[in-house]
Amino acid sequence: MWRPGIPTDAPPDRSQVRRPAHYSILRPSIPSSGPTDPMKVFGIAGWSGSGKTTLVEKLIPEFTRRGLTVSVIKHAHHGFDLDKPGKDSWRHREAGATQVLMLSNERWVLMHELRGSPEPTLEEQLRVLEPTDLVLIEGYKAASVPKIEIHRPAHGKPPLWPENEHVVAVASDAELAACPLPLLPLNDAVAVADFILNHPEHP
Repeated sequence: MWRPGIPTDAPPDRSQVRRPAHYSILRPSIPSSGPTDPMKVFGIAGWSGSGKTTLVEKLIPEFTRRGLTVSVIKHAHHGFDLDKPGKDSWRHREAGATQVLMLSNERWVLMHELRGSPEPTLEEQLRVLEPTDLVLIEGYKAASVPKIEIHRPAHGKPPLWPENEHVVAVASDAELAACPLPLLPLNDAVAVADFILNHPEHP
């Protein structure tokens, strides 16, 4: 965090440093002119290979076409790295930095190394995001947010909705006679977007 007004040759007064309650998720102080109302949070869930990313990819331009700002949280069940070995930011992390913030005139990214600490909760992750109209959550089957399940019977996987109370609708490419929830056409992003926006915040 940049702290203007402190002489560069003066040692920092660490007795005055206040660490936030969730210090592991330190939110960068970068100004935002986005929405100030509570963000609508909605999930897209399903088994691997069901088409979650494809649907989210279609939904984002549909929402932005309607004048909404959209952010996405993607949960991965395996390790990943957006960095490249040998690059400066990679070297900083390898040297032991907890966080590395990279920015340019096009974008900025904050990489945070857990180094054995617990994975942050969804609520903590939402607090990291700048204000926006809608946050789409890809994955997080068990998260307590309303979600649409993508279910393709041809994949041979059991549906999530019988055991997951947070699934409020199912998007599929087939008829699901046994499903008591609203059934949405998987390939119709407009219909899925309408359902998300019309779904009540607190049923």
